[in-house]
Amino acid sequence: MKKIPIILIIGLLTSCIHSNKFTVTGTIEGGVGEMIYLEHNGLAKNTLLDSARIKKNNTFRFRAKAPLYPDFYCLKLGSKQIHFAVDSTETIEINAPFDGFSTDYTITGSESNTDIQTLRKSIGKVQQKANQIVKGLSNAERNNLIDELTLLLEEHKNLAKPIILKNPRSAAAYYAIFQQVNDVYVFTPYDKEDRPYCAAVATSYNTYMPNYDRSKNLYAWVMDAIKSERQARQQAAWREIIEQSGVGFIDIELPDHNEQMRKLSDLSGKIILLDFSTYDSQESISYTFTLRELYDQYASKGFEIYQVSLDRNKFVWEDAIENLPWICVRDENGPNTRYAATYNIRAIPSYFLIDRSGDIVGRDMDINTLRKEIEKRL
Repeated sequence: MKKIPIILIIGLLTSCIHSNKFTVTGTIEGGVGEMIYLEHNGLAKNTLLDSARIKKNNTFRFRAKAPLYPDFYCLKLGSKQIHFAVDSTETIEINAPFDGFSTDYTITGSESNTDIQTLRKSIGKVQQKANQIVKGLSNAERNNLIDELTLLLEEHKNLAKPIILKNPRSAAAYYAIFQQVNDVYVFTPYDKEDRPYCAAVATSYNTYMPNYDRSKNLYAWVMDAIKSERQARQQAAWREIIEQSGVGFIDIELPDHNEQMRKLSDLSGKIILLDFSTYDSQESISYTFTLRELYDQYASKGFEIYQVSLDRNKFVWEDAIENLPWICVRDENGPNTRYAATYNIRAIPSYFLIDRSGDIVGRDMDINTLRKEIEKRL
């Protein structure tokens, strides 16, 4: 067996040791002797990693453990900062003058950092304009500044959007989503126009880096926005129920199995059981028998059932309701009918009792309570 020179072994070992490191190097013109700091900008806190004194030839150099996922770092020189990202074991080179350290620097080593620099310069202009809106301004001055700020913010977002869509998995895309002006996020998933951009980054990070804390945080943020919007729509629907003049329910108009359009409001003046259910479940037979008993007992006294099917299979539904005496309708979208969302249907079967005045007087009661409520209103 051939012997491997000891120098080669040392070289290989050194290579392995350093393979999980990234390097930040460069020059600070006019900064000889000044202290410069490398900081990690974590999701929850910032951590000082290293410090160095700028050498006589204006150079500095840091080496640090490479992150498992794309992450964010900062060079600090006094009160001035340069933010950048590290994707792997790369080398980032930053050159800057001492006086214009945080604004006039150049950065090479990754496309993401070029984009991040562009985003930082742009948001800096927006923040400068926001800083001009202070107390003591006249209404005209304030309004002019707000108009200018709005325009700058729109220009910034138009700059950021293609950066986000170019590579939603990039550090630059993530950075763009979380930029702020006066501690307010420029992009937010709670805004319908912003949500596609937030969702693109959230989906990419969650798909390729599901265990990353940043991925989990962003994905949860977007999902909360979607959930909040659904809740707002449901609340609006219920406000419509309450406020609708003369009618305490939102009207429904859907076709029955004969393709005849049937409106819920056509039953006004009767006691109505508005039912949302399916016929493709094991419980449907016993549930249908219960409804049949109610209908047979009270139909002659002014009781009616308006049943909205949430069945996926139209043929199963048509076969099941062929001989039923009450009104059965179905949306071609099946369980995705908009009326299920309007009435906030979370489980099936689910029903509402509507009195002769059109007011909803109960929901999903047990059968004995339902009978009493029906009899009370006959």
